[in-house]
Amino acid sequence: MYTQAIDIPQGPKDEVPRRPRSLREDEYEAEFDARVGRGEFVEPKDWMPEAYRRTLVRQISQHAHSEIVGMLPEGNWITRAPTLKRKAILLAKVQDEGGHGMYLYAAAETLGVSRDEMIEALHSGKAKYSSIFNYPTLAWADIGVIGWLVDGAAIMNQIPLCRCSYGPYARAMIRICKEESFHQRQGYDLLLTMMKGTAEQREMVQDAVDRWWWPSLMMFGPHDSDSTHSGDSSRWGIKRISNDELRQKFVDATVPQAKVLGVQLPDPELKWNEARGHWDFGPIDWQEFWNVVGGHGQCNRDRLADRVKAWADGAWVREAALAHADKQRHRDQLAA
Repeated sequence: MYTQAIDIPQGPKDEVPRRPRSLREDEYEAEFDARVGRGEFVEPKDWMPEAYRRTLVRQISQHAHSEIVGMLPEGNWITRAPTLKRKAILLAKVQDEGGHGMYLYAAAETLGVSRDEMIEALHSGKAKYSSIFNYPTLAWADIGVIGWLVDGAAIMNQIPLCRCSYGPYARAMIRICKEESFHQRQGYDLLLTMMKGTAEQREMVQDAVDRWWWPSLMMFGPHDSDSTHSGDSSRWGIKRISNDELRQKFVDATVPQAKVLGVQLPDPELKWNEARGHWDFGPIDWQEFWNVVGGHGQCNRDRLADRVKAWADGAWVREAALAHADKQRHRDQLAA
């Protein structure tokens, strides 16, 4: 999931303006709260609090941005994949991520925001995307580790969203989660193959794990005590499980996988806690997290510049598609 940005404050311009409430609004809100409390879906034409709508727009659009930007770290390895099989798998995965972005942009549009507005927010730097995509892919093993760790963390984040209170988002996530599970499996399979190879290949895998482990833990967002929007999101049924709970579930699931794979996770404090029934792990460098979120990661500028360039280069395609649609509409009108 790349939805950690739900917990990132967006600044005073995004605050909901205060205005007098009517008795009718109180009735609507009571009905809304009861509906969410019963576990029912909220649909686009249903009444919803403005703060709920704005939270969804922020989360869904930033999730969509993350899928689209997430194509970049892997896309530049398509032509350098070691075999035709791996090339085809990676190409299919990158295409999936583009499709996920489209599903999510469409879901956000049901809330009354246009796709152009969302893209402009991304290109201007107002909207965020997952910090994980601001790290470079330095070697082929990084592609496997992204599939195993990054997509594994994404699945852990996304499965609860299949029960999100907003219907269009929840339904989009069902298909996305199914496809993400294949992404995680292909990454793990790639790493298993490399770990059965040469010493240099095993070293490459270990190096990639060392670099991606902590950023993967950061994907779940800040600690619950520092989470800006989690309270309302939990009350509204958008967020079902807290950041720290999801992070712990991810660590518990990943440690046994690492043992099978034969790699060491780069955390000297990682140990089993019999009393808790969970794996304890060391402190996360939150200064690094907020530095990357703030635009000062290794690849922030490159990622954004690449997206802006791609949008500009594709202008003629969008214009041609609109012209074709207008031409077809005119023909249909004449035929009628």
